[in-house]
Amino acid sequence: MIRREFITLLGGAAAAWPLAARAQQPAIPVIGWLRAGRPAPADRLAAFRQGLNDLGYIEGRNVAVERRDSDQYDRLPELASELVRDQVTTIFADNLAAAVAARAATATIPIVFAIGGDPVRDGLVTSLSRPTGNLTGMTYFNGEVLSKRLEQMRELVPTAAVIAVLLNPNNPNLQTRLRDAQEAARKVGQQILVVHAGSESDIDMAFATIVQQRAAALIVSDDPFFGGTASEQLVALAARYAIPTSYSYGDVVRAGGLMSYGGNIPDQIREAGRYIGRILKGEKPADLPVLQPTKVELMINVKTAKALGLQIPDRLLALADEVIE
Repeated sequence: MIRREFITLLGGAAAAWPLAARAQQPAIPVIGWLRAGRPAPADRLAAFRQGLNDLGYIEGRNVAVERRDSDQYDRLPELASELVRDQVTTIFADNLAAAVAARAATATIPIVFAIGGDPVRDGLVTSLSRPTGNLTGMTYFNGEVLSKRLEQMRELVPTAAVIAVLLNPNNPNLQTRLRDAQEAARKVGQQILVVHAGSESDIDMAFATIVQQRAAALIVSDDPFFGGTASEQLVALAARYAIPTSYSYGDVVRAGGLMSYGGNIPDQIREAGRYIGRILKGEKPADLPVLQPTKVELMINVKTAKALGLQIPDRLLALADEVIE
């Protein structure tokens, strides 16, 4: 593996502060971690803890974390309401669907989000520089990133007349994601085929449609389902049908996916941990501007490219932040 940029994270396993111990020490602030998808992987847990540690908060010592996660989007409002009833001190919303559910559940508990959408357009904040209300956080803009992903795929597969874009119909922001895809395609002059999948069987059918419609490549949208429980299936089907595929998450490329382009999620989550630490020290979400990444990372798996019979252009290799041989 060739690393273009080294990022060091603290490791660690997830461990929620025991409820009995918390009951004996009511002064300890409690963070509610709300997430759409499977439980957060170790690198994100470590990044979050590092962000808290930077502000002097150590999980299990002077701060507690209660985690709620589900692959079912319709359960998120219920889980958000549970955190509110538990009277958590602040909420960390680990993606857009979680942020929307948390915002609907409380207008008073501070919420810090880490998302891939536009928080102004999605109704989370009124301004990036002055969020107002009880929400702030970190974001990168999916629409701009999606345009770049289409350009990268066209550079990798220059003969691609049609490129498929996979969306999750269960995502509460489906229509926004669809508009992003259509606008990105218009911007770069690329014909796209939009396919939907919200379950494992849907993914099978989506790939059948991609093959039938002769789409030459696939862009998988930024969605917790695609980056979590469905990722292995996506990688396997892309290999089976020899479809060059771009993902939003670098983890999928390390597991055999072809390429990814997106924000560094552990970095986002570390910054979210720092923001929560600042809020616990007395700052207000409205006074903390929404942060955007200074860099979006490109990752390429050369081994997968060779298996697909693809030659990675030198320009893309030079731009890559990580190349997996």
